[in-house]
Amino acid sequence: MRGRENNSLQDRLSAAANAKKALLERAKANNPANDPGFAERQRVRLEAATAREAREAERRAAKKLEEEREEAARAAAEALRIEAEKLEAERRAVEAVEAEARKAALLIEQKAARDARYAARKTRQGQKR
Repeated sequence: MRGRENNSLQDRLSAAANAKKALLERAKANNPANDPGFAERQRVRLEAATAREAREAERRAAKKLEEEREEAARAAAEALRIEAEKLEAERRAVEAVEAEARKAALLIEQKAARDARYAARKTRQGQKR
């Protein structure tokens, strides 16, 4: 360990302090705030970030508008489907009532025909005697 034999504690502390000062000076020299183009680059970055945020906000607004439009279309389609189901149910109910009426009319006609046959048979039997 040549060169360190006669170093006292004070010398070593002084050397360490000088090294720290030198590092600090180098760091200050490399500070981007001291660079004349730093402010311009920061301004350009800020403008780019602002423009990017504006584009993102515009995309979000457009997406939200499209989602609202799609939701309105789905709601309208659902309303039409429900209305069609109601109309179909009403049509089936009307057909059921008409079928019941036809069935009742057929039963009445059958009963009238049966009664006519019965009356005719009674008349024939009454004439034979």
